[in-house]
Amino acid sequence: MAKSDKGTNVDLAPVKEVSEAEANAFRLDPHLISLMWDEPFFSKVLRSVTKVKSDEIPTAGVLAKEGDIKMWWNPKFLAGLTKEQVKGLLKHECFHLIFEHTTTRRHDPHVVWNYATDLAINSMIPEEELPEGGLIPGKAFDEPEPEIIEKMGPERYAKFQALSALIASFDKGESSEWYFARLMENEDAKEAIEGGGEGMPGTMDDHEGWDELSDEERELVKGKVKQALEKAVKECDNSGQWGSVSTETRTTLRDLISRDIDWKAILKQFCGQTRRADRTSNIRRLNRKYAGIHPGAYRSYTSSIAVYIDQSGSVGNEDLELLFSNLRSLAKHTEFTLFNFDTEVDEKSERVWRNNRTPGVERTRCGGTCFKAPTEHANKNRSRFDGYLILTDGEAPDPGHSRLKRGWVITPDRQMYFTPGRRDFVMNMKRAKQA
Repeated sequence: MAKSDKGTNVDLAPVKEVSEAEANAFRLDPHLISLMWDEPFFSKVLRSVTKVKSDEIPTAGVLAKEGDIKMWWNPKFLAGLTKEQVKGLLKHECFHLIFEHTTTRRHDPHVVWNYATDLAINSMIPEEELPEGGLIPGKAFDEPEPEIIEKMGPERYAKFQALSALIASFDKGESSEWYFARLMENEDAKEAIEGGGEGMPGTMDDHEGWDELSDEERELVKGKVKQALEKAVKECDNSGQWGSVSTETRTTLRDLISRDIDWKAILKQFCGQTRRADRTSNIRRLNRKYAGIHPGAYRSYTSSIAVYIDQSGSVGNEDLELLFSNLRSLAKHTEFTLFNFDTEVDEKSERVWRNNRTPGVERTRCGGTCFKAPTEHANKNRSRFDGYLILTDGEAPDPGHSRLKRGWVITPDRQMYFTPGRRDFVMNMKRAKQA
């Protein structure tokens, strides 16, 4: 893990200042044993994590390195916490792993995402278990000392106040994506987080290194965490001992290890199957048939997919955020072109999303719903698109056959009014209660 002396917003105050001797005398093992008795679920998850004592980070943090999941912790920081706050910190790290904040759910800008994940996680941990100065929905920041305010200057202090007021307005219990969207909507709050500096509150733990993982490492970590989670859930269900984990959270955890086909996997499959190969000559590649005579060929795989968004009132912004959060990772290799529609397609609403440039979600229509409109529009634009998705509640008549590959993304708790064609893909979105 890289030394975190840049890009982090750590301003968490331990209960007391500690000396070097006190830091050297601190031992994590007694807290892990206590966790085993008080919080068996979290203890079982942490069994698969290697603990590394280090002064390379200011607080603590989980990271995957060379296929191993590690939790780094600074003894000087932990020695200044109460026993309850150390417990809260350990639970906090477990939640980051369980809800895939360090792997497949990463969003940019990462520093704003760090704030969002901490807000979601800290909603689930009692406040007495959180270090002072942490991020808690519904709670404004402590006012900086006068000399710190002077150093901040009027402009940065105003942005600090805007961020504080925004977080104070949040309810607890929302997902990381929800908090991320709200933070990104407020320009002053976003700039305050990205600017950081003295006086700014910080995330509860260190997040450096999350962006250094390769795709292979992310999948490896995801598999290891899911395996540890599945084992922990089954053991806690068999023993009936869950500690402080609420009934609602237990349901969420069971959903995470469910063997049901995930709608997100179907979405990924749809986008993958609509890719086309672009062939380009390259003199540096060997032509297998005419080596040294003709250049070889290089194939790159890309796709262009249209996304039609139902403008009926039952398709809300939360549904859009849920879809967008899953399209974001696919946009690296796929160009999405978005259109709004009701009884017809609003061609003026066209906007292109590629390489993490998230499009807007503004509504431009308010009529009824007709699936013939996007179907006919996509068929007329077969030269532009390799396939298309329709985000909808499914409540309209069958539009008939499509010449182009078609996918239906159905909003949570809704179902289609008709049986789609056997070549169509159907993705019933599920809004899992994830932190």
